[in-house]
Amino acid sequence: MYLVARNVQYEREISSLIEAGGVCAAVLTNKGNIYVGVCIDTACSLGMCAERSAIANMITNGEKDICRVIAIGGKGKVIPPCGACREFMVQLMPENYQSIEIMLDYENKKIVKLGDITTSWWI
Repeated sequence: MYLVARNVQYEREISSLIEAGGVCAAVLTNKGNIYVGVCIDTACSLGMCAERSAIANMITNGEKDICRVIAIGGKGKVIPPCGACREFMVQLMPENYQSIEIMLDYENKKIVKLGDITTSWWI
């Protein structure tokens, strides 16, 4: 998943007000498919994180069940999903979000469950 995500990571200017690709992400579904996405940063904060971009790609392709997520920032360093991305995954899979695996440290192969880092949900 790391290498698949890195293949789409390259910073680029989309317009004078939008940049993309500084962060990339990949999600693995329960069907074994990997979907990727990149961050889209806008001047007015209407952009999208790479994780949500990858999840949107997954949904566009007819899937909804996430097994694993990895996000990669600058210099290839794995980063955790932000609160908005965590909330998005919880709302996507409210009965099963606890089981989604999140890669926190690629070099040391540290993985946590979304339920461990998002323990109290508001519903």
